[in-house]
Amino acid sequence: MEITPESDQSNRAHVRLLQLGRELNTAPTLDDYLQMLVDCASELTGSDASSILLYEQETGLLKFIAGPHYQRDRLRRVRVPVEHSVAGEAFQKGAPVIIRPEEGEGRVFSTVDRELFFRTHSLLAVPLAFRGEPMGVMEAVNKAGAEGYTQNDVEILETLGAFAANAIFNTLLFDEASTIFQDLADLEQKKSDFIAIAAHELRTPLGLVLGHATYLQDLQIDPKYQRHLEAIVKGSMRMKELLDDMASVESEESAPARLKRHTVAVDEVISEVVQGFQVDARQKRIILRTDLPSTPLAAEGDAEKIVIALENLVRNALAFTDPGGLVLVRGEKLPGYVKVSVIDNGIGIPARDQAHIFERFYQVEAHNVRRHGGMGLGLSVARVMVKLHGGDIWVESVEGKGSNFTFILPERAPQGAAERSIFQPRG
Repeated sequence: MEITPESDQSNRAHVRLLQLGRELNTAPTLDDYLQMLVDCASELTGSDASSILLYEQETGLLKFIAGPHYQRDRLRRVRVPVEHSVAGEAFQKGAPVIIRPEEGEGRVFSTVDRELFFRTHSLLAVPLAFRGEPMGVMEAVNKAGAEGYTQNDVEILETLGAFAANAIFNTLLFDEASTIFQDLADLEQKKSDFIAIAAHELRTPLGLVLGHATYLQDLQIDPKYQRHLEAIVKGSMRMKELLDDMASVESEESAPARLKRHTVAVDEVISEVVQGFQVDARQKRIILRTDLPSTPLAAEGDAEKIVIALENLVRNALAFTDPGGLVLVRGEKLPGYVKVSVIDNGIGIPARDQAHIFERFYQVEAHNVRRHGGMGLGLSVARVMVKLHGGDIWVESVEGKGSNFTFILPERAPQGAAERSIFQPRG
């Protein structure tokens, strides 16, 4: 097979295009990659120069984002109108536009030539689009020779334009995602700051209210005022619980050193916590009981933080179980771990909410129809307390039938997450 100059040029173009396709995700920056594309466009189409223009939403104009090195600064100051320009015509039609040497006079946007000290006599413009959405235009200017741009040039520029559109879209998408992630991080920091400040600032006035109310109770004042004092004390204690929850929500990465580790009799913790909630359970006419093995359950950890975790789970179970229901706290021994489950036959949790149930401030119920109070911190606090010990916590629930909140604690030092995961239910 005879190799002609045309076939050799075509082979060279294919090799170069394949190379640029491979470099799409390896170029150091978008500017570097777009510069490679315009340089390649000039080379493969035999043009004096090539450029890429992007549609600017704010102005409704086309702006240059890549072009010859020596004209980069001047190009970026120029805007091209969508009306009355070749680039705008290609952008609006969504199809290539060719200006041949004899047609150049009067059809090109003269402002660009004037700004760049350039004279355009032939031009090829192809639209840039991603998934059917127009983005901009790629141009090649002043092809060598008298015949002007050919269909082969159109195909080369369309291929390079597709590479450019893909690279631009991916970069815009990445920048948008980065902005969203940063906004979320800022919001999370503001939430953390609010929790810390609110918990700190509210403790002092609450302490004064609670202190004076209990002082008045001790004075044996007129019985007709006692019920008012009891209401004040009860409300203050509830607020104190909320503040304690707020203060307990910390990052498990920043607080492990605060654990006061020693051997904790987990079965005794379970019994004490359940006993402490018996009055609340009786008031709601809920049966609250334990299911413990005959052998002791012990784990290395901080008893106070384990109590906090368990109290929040029991409080949650009582809140979402109707009168006449049952809440069972079960302790079990697993190889290397202690497993604690709080099981109720309450209202259950919708499947869509279960993945978010341990998030701070997350409420299953709509805000305007909430019946159970709280700030949505209790389960988040329980999660943090368990994670500090190197344990895991999860929920299994069926809406209308009840929930089973379970956590495991290592008997000794925290072990790897891969080992712990074998005890979690499979989805």
